Amino acid sequence: MDTTLAVLAGLTPSVGVGLLFWFAMRKILRADRHEREALERMDREGMVAAAESTENSPSR
Repeated sequence: MDTTLAVLAGLTPSVGVGLLFWFAMRKILRADRHEREALERMDREGMVAAAESTENSPSR
């Protein structure tokens, strides 16, 4: 029984650090994905605005 507790006590810090790393990487990857989606949305809106301004400009 003492051996089991010693093994668990030895593995606990490694498991804890592993979980912290996993949560941090998950958060970073999700933030990157959302940022890329926002940039793509902004680019699309910019293209639409540019096309509309070209259509509405007076011809020579």
